[in-house]
Amino acid sequence: MQYLVIAYDNEGALEKRLEVRDAHIEGTKKLMAEGKVIKAGALIEEDQMVGSTLYVDFENDDEINEWLSNEPYVQNNVWNMEEFQIVPVKLLPKD
Repeated sequence: MQYLVIAYDNEGALEKRLEVRDAHIEGTKKLMAEGKVIKAGALIEEDQMVGSTLYVDFENDDEINEWLSNEPYVQNNVWNMEEFQIVPVKLLPKD
C-alpha cells in the first residue's frame, strides 16, 4: 500500500540530521531501488532542513515497522515521532 510520510525533526536536531544524513540517504536509495520508497525529500523552512517527506509503498505494517526500526533519523532521534504522520494514498501511475 502506498503512503505519504511527513516527518518533522525534533527541535534542535539539525546537527544530528547532518551527522547521519549519509546513512539516511544510503538506506533510502536502497529502498528506492527495491521500489519501497517512491520519492523522498527534505522539508525546508527559511532555507533550513526541518524534516522529511516520502512517498512509500509497503505491503503491510510489519514492513513499515522494519523500515522505521532501521531508519537512521529514527534511531538517532532526528524525527519527532510524536508528530510523525503516515497517510494512505493512491498515487497516479507514471504510464
